[in-house]
Order: sequence, then structure tokens, then C-alpha cells
Amino acid sequence: MAQLTEMISELDRLLEPERFEDYAPNGLQVPGREEVATVVTGVSASAELFERALAEGADLILVHHGLFWRGAPQALDRPAARRLRLLLEADCSLAAYHLPLDGDQELGNNALLAQALGATSWEPFAGGIGVAATFPDQGITPQELIDRTRAATGGREPLAFTVGPEHVRRIGIVSGAAAGHLGEAIEAGLDAFLTGEPAERVMHQAREAGIHFLAAGHYATETLGVQALGNHLAAHFGIEHRFIDVPNPI
Repeated sequence: MAQLTEMISELDRLLEPERFEDYAPNGLQVPGREEVATVVTGVSASAELFERALAEGADLILVHHGLFWRGAPQALDRPAARRLRLLLEADCSLAAYHLPLDGDQELGNNALLAQALGATSWEPFAGGIGVAATFPDQGITPQELIDRTRAATGGREPLAFTVGPEHVRRIGIVSGAAAGHLGEAIEAGLDAFLTGEPAERVMHQAREAGIHFLAAGHYATETLGVQALGNHLAAHFGIEHRFIDVPNPI
């Protein structure tokens, strides 16, 4: 058993949410019982995730996309009420870390993607939520980048516009819905840019700038961080951790 307050303090220490101006509350969103034996991680707060997590005996559910967002309706609709009811009736806690989990340079989505792609180093990019990563030697070919991206995202085939250099030495990575950061990658002189969701304009923007563009799925690019956090909590506090995959093609 571990104490909920101690676990949230450890997550806050690791991710430093105060450094980010986010549009979601980071940290504990729904408090439940104080003692935690099992943490379940997942990408997005949904009824399916909650039901499956509770069936696994979750005391704490840790996600990237939580229940609450700036600008959301202040009154709960029925689906939102159902999600909340599942947690309250089970006395299960919910914690969520959004931009801090994208931007962490060790356990964050983008740093872990860079590592999975074979980059040897990376640094903060796109205001600190992404990374600019470097491949060794002369870099990799565009086809190698596609193949490695597919492997890193669980076999999901990325949408790819291979319109850049013959070899990719430096790449910008910003998971999720971050096509808007393509311009920053172009300004930085990067060879490629990887995100989750595309936007209509990016094909021409990439072609005209001569930069490779890959969209590998919002969900698929954001599975690594929560799993790493769950594994860290399990090792640090001696508790059980399970990741629940609720695949989303977007």
C-alpha cells in the first residue's frame, strides 16, 4: 500500500506542472481512498477505461487526458456524469497530467518517442512540450523513419509526406494534435516533423518547405508517457501497475 497524497506529490515532483500554462488541471482531479495498492494507467478518461480499470482493482487511475478542461460546460451531461459516478461509487481516484507529460525530458511522450525512434539526444522544442531529436551519424532514411514510427506506435501506419531531405538527421516531435508546430520545425531547419493528428494545410506546407511530415495518431503517440509513469510509481512505492489499452484510430 502507498498513500495517495505521497504518490501525487511524487508525480508533481517529476513533472513540475507549475511550469506549464495548460488548459486542463494537472494532478489529482477526483480524490478517492487514501491507500493505493493498484494504479491503472490509460491515455484518456472514458467510461470504458474506468470500467476496465475498476475490474482490475484500481485504487488510482492515471491518465493523460482527464475529465476536466478549460472552457468545458460547467454543467455535467449524462456521459460525463456517468464517468464521474463510476469513480465516486468505487471510491477510486483520478489523476491527469497533460502538457507536463508531453514535455518531460525523461518520462514524457515526446522524449520516449525520440528514444523509440533511435535518436541519441534531444532537447526541448515547441515551447517545451515537444523535443527536437538527433539521429546518429548521417541520420536515417525517410523509409526507416516511417518503419520506426510504426513500430514505436504499436503497428499503426503513419500518414507520411516524405518530401524532405534524403536523410533525416534532426526531427521535431510533438505528440497529439500539434500540426500547428510544423512551422516551428521549418524555422528551426529540421529535416522532419512528427505529430499525432494532421491538418489539411500541412501537405502543401511540408512540400513547399522541403520537410518530411508524419502524423502517427493522437492516441498512438501518447501511450508511452502514462505507462512510464505507472512503472515509476510501481517501482518507487512497491505497488501494482497495469496499463489498459483502449485503442483510438484518431
